[in-house]
Amino acid sequence: MRLLLALLALGAARPVACAESHWCYDIQAEAPNSVCEGPDKWGGDCQKEQQSPINIVTTKAEVDHNLGPFSFFGYDGKNTWTVQNNGHSVMVLLGDNVMIAGGGLAAQYRAKQLHLHWSVELDRGSEHSLDGDRFAMELHVVHEKEKQTSRNQKEAQDSNDEIAVLAFLVEDGSEENEGFRPLVEALSKIPQPNTNTTMSASLLDLLPKKEKLRHYFRYLGSLTTPNCDEKVVWTVFEEPIRLHRDQILAFSQKLFYDNQQKLNMTDNVRPLQRRGKRPVFKSQAAGLLLPLPLPALLAPTLAGLAAAFLH
Repeated sequence: MRLLLALLALGAARPVACAESHWCYDIQAEAPNSVCEGPDKWGGDCQKEQQSPINIVTTKAEVDHNLGPFSFFGYDGKNTWTVQNNGHSVMVLLGDNVMIAGGGLAAQYRAKQLHLHWSVELDRGSEHSLDGDRFAMELHVVHEKEKQTSRNQKEAQDSNDEIAVLAFLVEDGSEENEGFRPLVEALSKIPQPNTNTTMSASLLDLLPKKEKLRHYFRYLGSLTTPNCDEKVVWTVFEEPIRLHRDQILAFSQKLFYDNQQKLNMTDNVRPLQRRGKRPVFKSQAAGLLLPLPLPALLAPTLAGLAAAFLH
């Protein structure tokens, strides 16, 4: 039950000027008459050492040959999803028929929800960063481990990967993203916290092409909202989602943190956390398939051609 509450932690939102203290983002904590607690005061596990998000230094990530392609089950099915403004983000509830396997994971994982983080500034809306660069938005698909599918009993008892989050960075593109149209159109129906609507779409409509999802980074961390449980195996994909600028800004313009619709929902981003000594791995990139540098590989060929020419 505690894990389910953690997965849906964003769902118990209250307005920024609530009668009791509640967690919130910096932009809410700094608002007039606010009594909520910003990220530096979050409780639970939020002040521990294995927290998320982090900056990923791509050149220091170690290749892990076990990080192969994912298998996506139910991602291509068109469904009617519940979409809600929960006071911290927009969340899409994914039912029980969407799963992932592979990707170096120790078990199958069932999708529970997806949500996003964003800003009006197109270089500060993502939670994770790559080589210090942040993006306009970040989409998280949150999955819970199916215990009976673990490869062995030891892995079944491993508590640091009970949740698998697939993270997709979002950048400004020149064209409208048709796959995101249903979600963007749903925003105007849920401006206030604790309001719901529906949309019809498939998860694959929202994501980059399948063939682009082979390259990703992997590390162990936490949820990025309280109680910041350190039970998350993170997958941060290298290929970004591209939305038109107007689609990105719609999230900040149409959603509000409060029932009075005075504080636009934006900058719902947790600050970067220390990576510490945690390793960050990357899947086998196409450019690394060659075992030797290109000049070393070409040298014998060039020598052969030169010899033939001289003869």
